[in-house]
Amino acid sequence: AELLKDYKQGDKVIQLRLEEGKELEYCLDPKTKELPPLRNPDILVGENDLTALSYLHEPAVLHNLRVRFIDSKLIYTYCGIVLVAINPYEQLPIYGEDIINAYSGQNMGDMDPHIFAVAEEAYKQMARDERNQSIIVSGESGAGKTVSAKYAMRYFATVSGSASEANVEEKVLASNPIMESIGNAKTTRNDNSSRFGKYIEIGFDKRYRIIGANMRTYLLEKSRVVFQAEEERNYHIFYQLCASAALPEFKTLRLGNANYFHYTKQGGSPVIDGIDDAKEMVHTRQACSLLGINDSHQMGIFRILAGILHLGNVGFTSRDADSCTIPHKHEPLTIFCDLMGVEYQEMSHWLCHRKLATASETYIKPISKLQAINARDALAKHIYAKLFNWIVDHVNKALHSTVKQHSFIGVLDIYGFETFEINSFEQFCINYANEKLQQQFNMHVFKLEQEEYMKEQIPWTLIDFYDNQPCINLIEAKLGILDLLDEECKMPKGSDDSWAQKLYNTHLKKCALFEKPRMSNKAFIIQHFADKVEYQCEGFLEKNKDTVYEEQIKVLKSSKFKMLSELFQDEEKALSPTSATPSGRTLLSRTAVKPAKAKPGQASKEHKKTVGHQFRNSLHLLMETLNATTPHYVRCIKPNDFKFPFTFDEKRAVQQLRACGVLETIRISAAGFPSRWTYQEFFSRYRVLMKQKDVLSDRKQTCKNLLEKLILDKDKYQFGKTKIFFRAGQVAYLEKIRADKLRVACIRIQKTIRGWLMRKKYLRMRKAAITIQRYVRGYQARCYAKFLRRTRAAILIQKFQRMYVVRKRYHLMRAATIVLQSLLRGYIARNKYQRMLREHKAIIIQKHVRGWLARVRYRRSLKAIVYLQCCYRRMMAKRELKKLKIEARSVERYKKLNIGMENKIMQLQRKVDEQHKDYKSLLEKLTNLETTYNTETEKLRSDVERLRMSEEEAKNATNRVNMLQEEITKLRKELHQTQSEKKTIEEWADKYKQETEQLVSELKEQNTSLKKEKEELNRRIHDQAKEMTETMEKKLVEETKQLELDLNDERLRYQNLLNEFSRLEERYEDLKDEVNLMVSIPKPGHKRTDSTHSSNESEYTFSSEITETEDLPLRMEEPSEKKAPLDMSLFLKLQKRVTELEQEKQSLQDELDRKEEQALRTKTREEERPPMRGAELEYESLKRQELESENKKLKNELNELQKALLEKSSPVVTAPGAPAYRVLLDQLTSVSEELDVRKEEVLILRSQLVSQKEAIQPKNTMTDSTILLEDVQKMKDKGEIAQAYIGLKETNRLLESQLQSQKKSHDNELEALRGEIQSLKEENNRQQQLLAQNLQLPPEARIEASLQHEITRLTNENLDLMEQLEKQDKTVRKLKKQLKVFAKKIGELEVGQMENISPGQIIDEPIRPVNIPRKEKDFQGMLEYKKDDEPKLVKNLILDLKPRGVAVNLIPGLPAYILFMCVRHADYLNDDQKVRSLLTSTINGIKKVLKKRGDDFETVSFWLSNTCRFLHCLKQYSGEEGFMKHNTPRQNEHCLTNFDLAEYRQVLSDLAIQIYQQLVRVLENILQPMIVSGMLEHETIQGVSGVKPPGLRKRTSSIADEGTYTLDSIIRQLNTFHSVMCQHGMDPELIKQVVKQTFYITGAVTLNNLLLRKDMCSWSKGMQIRYNVSQLEEWLRDKNLMNSGAKETLEPLIQAAQLLQVKKKTDEDAEAICSMCNALTTAQIVKVLNLYTPVNEFEERVSISFIRTIQVRLFFAPHIVCTSFKYVCYFISEAKDNISWLQMHYNIIWWSVLIFQSFRKYCTC
Repeated sequence: AELLKDYKQGDKVIQLRLEEGKELEYCLDPKTKELPPLRNPDILVGENDLTALSYLHEPAVLHNLRVRFIDSKLIYTYCGIVLVAINPYEQLPIYGEDIINAYSGQNMGDMDPHIFAVAEEAYKQMARDERNQSIIVSGESGAGKTVSAKYAMRYFATVSGSASEANVEEKVLASNPIMESIGNAKTTRNDNSSRFGKYIEIGFDKRYRIIGANMRTYLLEKSRVVFQAEEERNYHIFYQLCASAALPEFKTLRLGNANYFHYTKQGGSPVIDGIDDAKEMVHTRQACSLLGINDSHQMGIFRILAGILHLGNVGFTSRDADSCTIPHKHEPLTIFCDLMGVEYQEMSHWLCHRKLATASETYIKPISKLQAINARDALAKHIYAKLFNWIVDHVNKALHSTVKQHSFIGVLDIYGFETFEINSFEQFCINYANEKLQQQFNMHVFKLEQEEYMKEQIPWTLIDFYDNQPCINLIEAKLGILDLLDEECKMPKGSDDSWAQKLYNTHLKKCALFEKPRMSNKAFIIQHFADKVEYQCEGFLEKNKDTVYEEQIKVLKSSKFKMLSELFQDEEKALSPTSATPSGRTLLSRTAVKPAKAKPGQASKEHKKTVGHQFRNSLHLLMETLNATTPHYVRCIKPNDFKFPFTFDEKRAVQQLRACGVLETIRISAAGFPSRWTYQEFFSRYRVLMKQKDVLSDRKQTCKNLLEKLILDKDKYQFGKTKIFFRAGQVAYLEKIRADKLRVACIRIQKTIRGWLMRKKYLRMRKAAITIQRYVRGYQARCYAKFLRRTRAAILIQKFQRMYVVRKRYHLMRAATIVLQSLLRGYIARNKYQRMLREHKAIIIQKHVRGWLARVRYRRSLKAIVYLQCCYRRMMAKRELKKLKIEARSVERYKKLNIGMENKIMQLQRKVDEQHKDYKSLLEKLTNLETTYNTETEKLRSDVERLRMSEEEAKNATNRVNMLQEEITKLRKELHQTQSEKKTIEEWADKYKQETEQLVSELKEQNTSLKKEKEELNRRIHDQAKEMTETMEKKLVEETKQLELDLNDERLRYQNLLNEFSRLEERYEDLKDEVNLMVSIPKPGHKRTDSTHSSNESEYTFSSEITETEDLPLRMEEPSEKKAPLDMSLFLKLQKRVTELEQEKQSLQDELDRKEEQALRTKTREEERPPMRGAELEYESLKRQELESENKKLKNELNELQKALLEKSSPVVTAPGAPAYRVLLDQLTSVSEELDVRKEEVLILRSQLVSQKEAIQPKNTMTDSTILLEDVQKMKDKGEIAQAYIGLKETNRLLESQLQSQKKSHDNELEALRGEIQSLKEENNRQQQLLAQNLQLPPEARIEASLQHEITRLTNENLDLMEQLEKQDKTVRKLKKQLKVFAKKIGELEVGQMENISPGQIIDEPIRPVNIPRKEKDFQGMLEYKKDDEPKLVKNLILDLKPRGVAVNLIPGLPAYILFMCVRHADYLNDDQKVRSLLTSTINGIKKVLKKRGDDFETVSFWLSNTCRFLHCLKQYSGEEGFMKHNTPRQNEHCLTNFDLAEYRQVLSDLAIQIYQQLVRVLENILQPMIVSGMLEHETIQGVSGVKPPGLRKRTSSIADEGTYTLDSIIRQLNTFHSVMCQHGMDPELIKQVVKQTFYITGAVTLNNLLLRKDMCSWSKGMQIRYNVSQLEEWLRDKNLMNSGAKETLEPLIQAAQLLQVKKKTDEDAEAICSMCNALTTAQIVKVLNLYTPVNEFEERVSISFIRTIQVRLFFAPHIVCTSFKYVCYFISEAKDNISWLQMHYNIIWWSVLIFQSFRKYCTC
């Protein structure tokens, strides 16, 4: 409320205005005169942490919880170290995987309160401090303890994962369904109430992964097994069994409906709404299987549980007051004994009797009916407790790990403080346990406060807090309540009354915490920390003893049911505190803790321990465990007792807050310094209260100076090392001062702006008024003129209108008259016509009727005559029949008949023989046909088999005929013997006649069928023979034609060979003449020139011929997809051509060798002879010209030869892809490339020689004539002439030897050609023989043989060609070496000649440079490598390659291009193994690199770029139509020709996707720490967002501060990502996709954190977010990435920021929000509105009504309003007879009103 009038000292009434607007007079207490507690500032209402409130008292705490729970729908709130969890009684979407991921790794104060934040804090403290942790979850029944513990365990299972493959975390979670089914039940407060306490230790290894778990349980409520209050149920497992009774495996349990059993029907509520017990049973069994409880053990458990149900139905009848009996063969007991495997007599006896043992004797005493019922119930409870223990032990075994446990986190799910109208032993134990836990909680809170003050080094005094040790001493100390109870239990005649008197005598008036009720002597009161509780003493002793008759236990121990006996076999030795329980509850100890070794005789003692003693021991053990760990507290609060969702009962909440210690935490905090600020936060918040001169560089000193001015009392605050500590209320005071100053500033701003606005408004209104007047006056004048014109026009219109109406009426009357006349006249004419027509038709009818009557009379008389004739003829036929019967009876008649029958039988036998002969002839024909057409008629074998079957049937038929013949002979004998016996003969004749007729008919049918089959076979055989002859004739004709064509082709080839041979002979003669010309020079003293030039020229001409024609085959059409048959002639041509080329090459080689020898000889002579004369140089030039002409001639011949080869050969074989032609062309291209280089060298040498010749020529021409004269004169000497003659003679001999050698080589060539011709003839003959053999074979075998032959022949030819290719390669290499040698010699010769030329001559005659065009090299785009080099290739290109070096020094995508060049080379070689190995090694290498350096963004980006580049190359050059259609013809030539790499393309595509996903993960890991800090926390625009008073305790400092990230950090990181991707040449579309994914991650993480952080939902934060988003958009524009779709991914974040900034009050605002936030879901919009928190006083909270309006507008859209209306109407109709249901769902009325409003607004129907 708000004060309306200032309070003055002595006022008794305070004037207040409530939040609802209502005014109230608040009367002060006249005694205390205490004022109502002060309210916190509005900006602190709804805080995450209750200790952050400035005023700490119960109303403020309660109001804060109510606002968070009701208004903001937030169920979690911090209260210091405690997490307060309010049960919403509704499923909330805040526990998914995404929420777990959001809280993982976050500090506890950074996110909104959540159970996951507590679990994360415990997990991080365990990892950081290496100390075990505990999470203590407590609260009333129905407060949500079990669910909270379950979610904490789910968090650990999700975050840590399992250390092994056994899925331990799944087993830990699977223990929940089992424990809930056997330990949870429905109560009036909770549908799934845990009726036991449990402490689960989740074990972790050194890497903090789950390795196992262990469970301890406390206080199982056994009494629920035998009794349930109204509206409550037994444990869930019993109802699950009854719901699954129809299952086949449960038939033996003989179960039924839950209402049938006494133990399940007492509460009257066997069904829980929304729960299917049968489905829950399936979940329970699945959980048992997961935890290793096999099917046999499961059935054993169900068998024991079913036995307990049947035991509850056992009834007793009283004999007298002290004894009772069980009816004979009582069905429930019989079923119980059968299920438990015990004797019926023993069990029925000991249920009605008990054994009493004295010192000397043992008595068996009957018991009363009431005692028997109690004993039966005690036995049922005991069995259930034992089964509960057994299941817990097995669960612990399944969760136990063999790995050593490094640390653990314990989750304690235990009952809270309980107080009822009647409180008994169970409530006493529960409250005792809560006293111990509260003491531990108080000590921990005090310790944390003390540590905080010591850490900040501020002076502190001892805080007074409630110590409940006296209450604990009252219960557990010596002569305490438990000691007195145990002592009374040991007394023989101890009773509850005597125990109560002992309590009164011991503690009354001695202990302030113990009281006695006024009106009762059987009760006592204890003052607990939470409240006073009155306990009724009745039943304390019995429950503490927990007695079960020993004889009944012995009967169960002797059971044949093994599992049941296991439950009781160790009962006597049990030292666990769980072996006995209070009447309602069982105590279980930690199974992992082994007890000390018992002394002899100790077992019986321990077995007699009371329940209270055992519970005390268990509680001490639990407290030791908790004290050894770091505790974390979760207090569950039940908001109301009716399970209504989001309904808050303040009184119940306050009771629970007191009981669970939350208010005590508040009190301890309030006693000290509850509000704590860091110096930076304080400066940022209260900077507005400082002047500019007050701001110093030292923030700490600045804050001190300000506080000394604002707060005069120095006790109200303290300065710590890093924080400022404030007393309660001081923050509110500072906020008031800040708000006042801001309000004054706002008023000044508003005053100025409003004055300016009003002045502008006045001027605008004045101007508007003048304008309006002007227009209004003009408008009025125009309206008057318009009125006058309209009046005149109206008169004219009336005149013409009236005239028109009268004329129209006349025309209507005239037309109506004419129409009436025409209708009447037509009617009269039609009547006359109808009358005449009827008369005519009547005459026709009479005519036909009279004719019909005459015909009827005639037919009747004719029928009578025919009947008389029939009667007469019948009489005559009867007479004739009598005569025939008399004749038939005579013996002679039978003889005649028999004779005729024998004749018929003989005829039939003859026919059968003829058919048999026909069958034999048919068989012979069939065998002949089989032998003749065996190979052609394989398909008819099935028909022949059918014929054979018919033959066998015919044979069977002949056998039957023979049998019939034998029977006929017998019949003949019998006929002769029995002629005397007429009657027997007649009977036999009739029978025989029938049989023979039947046989004859069967034989006829068989005969006809055989004839048909025979005709069918003959027809088919004839057709097949005809078809085969026709096909054979056609094939023979075709084959003969083909042979003739082949023969003609062979003849043509032979003629071509002869022509070629003759041409070669002519060419040889020409060459021989040329050599003679070169050798036979008549001049004496002639010096032979070096033959290098000519040989090089000839070689050049040969290579030029090849190079000019090498492109010719490439221009031809590509081979067709269909493979044509192989052309033998083409292969012969190619083989012949290869041999010719080899011979030419050999001849050139021989000539080159000869020239070399000549060059060596002439070189020796050159040293002795004078230099060459000018005539010789001219001769050499002439000879060079002749050689060039000869080379041209050879070149033309080679072109013609290639043309002829192309014309004669088939296009398929001669295509560029054909193997033989490819080998030939490869040889030619390799030689031509080499000779091109040599040609260039020869041209250079020729140019140099020409220039030297021109330089030397002037000198030689002057001396030519003198040299000739000198030679003639020298010749005159006889000696010299003789010497010249001898030299000439030697020269002639040398020439003769050369001619002989050439003749020999010519003869050798002729012999080789003749041998080749002979081999061709032999090959031709062999081919003809093979063809003839193939013609004799069947078609299929012929094809196979021809293919086999072709394969072998082609293989041999390929081998021969490969050998020839190797030889030619060797020859080429040898020629290259020789050319190098000759070039070197020529260079030396040029140097020698240049030395002889004077420098002056060279200067006078400059050498003219010759421009020699160099032919461009045709690169194939392949990289040759060997198989052994593949590991090196992968190592250097993939494994050891540094991405940074490639990006800086080399081209992008270089590894991809090199790998593709290697793939092309392997494809060129047609080596599939090489291709497969290379691609596999590449893929594995990339995976290995990414696995090794997968966290490096540059590496992942580099290999994503190269993988995509390599994949695109494969698609472009390996048959992907989408890529190939854009190729150029040159690119199509580089396509792969031999392999289709579609599978590898798919593998590479998958690899690229994996690398992309890994890149996104790496990118996300790098950006994740920056996003929240940079986008949300950092204040990009300084001074816009004021810091809210935090008070959030950073309780852990779980992660050290690594530096604050800003928006600039994010943008720098984005720049790094973008530059790295661009440097690596990544595809632009891929870069856009990565950027889009990056922005999506940024927007999603920012929005998720915004939705999980209440402190971020404010107006100023929305402005900061929009500014940050605009910076990101600016980055996209700079990088030209606006069209990448990245901006659209930020749309939800932009709309959330806009939602924080828009006005949120009226319906128009709601409509604007609904239309604006189309990218946000309804839940997100409502969440933001609920979390919206004002940072300043001038901001207002969003009202609940506005949020509901938004929900309605978003939910009830126009297209679903009608459906929703029908839905509500249906529920109302269903609830009309159920008033309580309608009351519980009263909210439906409110929803109905909203739907009607929406319906009225949106619908028009």
